[in-house]
Amino acid sequence: MAADDVCTVRARISCLPEAIAFVEAFCGDRAVAGSDCLRLSLVVEELFTNTVTHGHGGDSDAPVRIGLRVDRTFLELSYEDSAPPFDPLDHVARSPVDPAADVADRPVGQLGLALVVSMAERVAYVRGDGCNRVQLALRRHATINTPADPA
Repeated sequence: MAADDVCTVRARISCLPEAIAFVEAFCGDRAVAGSDCLRLSLVVEELFTNTVTHGHGGDSDAPVRIGLRVDRTFLELSYEDSAPPFDPLDHVARSPVDPAADVADRPVGQLGLALVVSMAERVAYVRGDGCNRVQLALRRHATINTPADPA
């Protein structure tokens, strides 16, 4: 995926607001509906939090690269980190979430990646050049933001 815009932040929880602000600004500049922007922000937050917490085991100065692209049908995300190898698709396949299970019976954690994968129309993972690379596409559900019709 060729990104329309790219942001690089450090893998520190304190940098999460910067990553989310990038997503929000990107969506705002391209008239992406608020509900679609929220879904994309949720995906970035989940991937970023996992990078910091599980990938690096805490805050790190390692870079996280976020690339975004939008067209009439999809919001596309390219997410890259230098944490140890981790394939979220394999993880979700090995640790399926039972949707019928009571919330109290579900394991703590492990739901975020399943949510991300379930929201994506397309998702792919590759490991290359010492980096984890996740590419996904979210189908746009809402219409493009347009100014209200003055009546």
